[in-house]
Amino acid sequence: MERIDGHTLLIGLMAYPIRHSMSPTMHNNAFAKLGLNYAYLAFEIDNDKLEKAVDAIRTLDMRGSNVSMPNKQKIIPYLDKLDPAAKMAGAVNTVVNDNGVLTGYTTDGTGFMKSLADEGLDIRGKKMTLAGAGGAGTPIAIQAALDGVKEISIFNLDDAQWEQAEKNVEIINRETDCKATLHHLEDKEDFKKEIASSYIYCDATGVGMKPLEDMTLVEDPSWFYKDMIVFDTVYAPRETKLMKVAKEAGVDHVLNGLGMMLEQGAEAFKLWTGEDMPVDYIRELLFSEDN
Repeated sequence: MERIDGHTLLIGLMAYPIRHSMSPTMHNNAFAKLGLNYAYLAFEIDNDKLEKAVDAIRTLDMRGSNVSMPNKQKIIPYLDKLDPAAKMAGAVNTVVNDNGVLTGYTTDGTGFMKSLADEGLDIRGKKMTLAGAGGAGTPIAIQAALDGVKEISIFNLDDAQWEQAEKNVEIINRETDCKATLHHLEDKEDFKKEIASSYIYCDATGVGMKPLEDMTLVEDPSWFYKDMIVFDTVYAPRETKLMKVAKEAGVDHVLNGLGMMLEQGAEAFKLWTGEDMPVDYIRELLFSEDN
């Protein structure tokens, strides 16, 4: 508490639900480790409150904010600028306030790729099946394509995100060497077939997180095989229903979103402070936490 004084700068996290988030633990411990005069707080903000919450960033002269579901795409009209990756992805997870000018960034895609590299895993030149085309799925797909993934099969429900999924496929096929195709998540046989021919399956939906913690898009372990990667972007609970199914199948590499959260957070930390997050210190702290 001795760090908090009249010069402390506030950084927020705007999402709903958000009380499960490890981001305040991550950032506040990193600030303390480096002796930086910032404080990071989580605010439960949904789409209805988002515009006023963004105004508050300017009004309170906050340094910025993270943004998570369901606000990553909805926040864009309220910002002044987007960096190229956020513009390409059509999603923002980090806002930086420079004297009242709000710029949106996306660090989810780089966080995803770096978290795989941290585990010694390389998906370049491989095929990925990805569920979801929202605020996490979109930057994951685009960054993976930019970084050299050979093929991406994107699955989404025929809902409000379907148009975004179509845009993702069009952008990837136009701007990268990756081949992207779009599939209906309702078609379970197609879903099973594409996973079977992929090196990595990534679930970038909210399924598995409260209030859907008892659900998974893949319930049958036979859909998976040993020498693949199953990645769930959810990290609370620490072991999701999808991860349990994958472990039952004997999959070698079963990952939750904690490493991705750490690496995307490190990217945001640098944008706000200009300093490198002490990643090894924070990784040890986060991974030792109980569920």
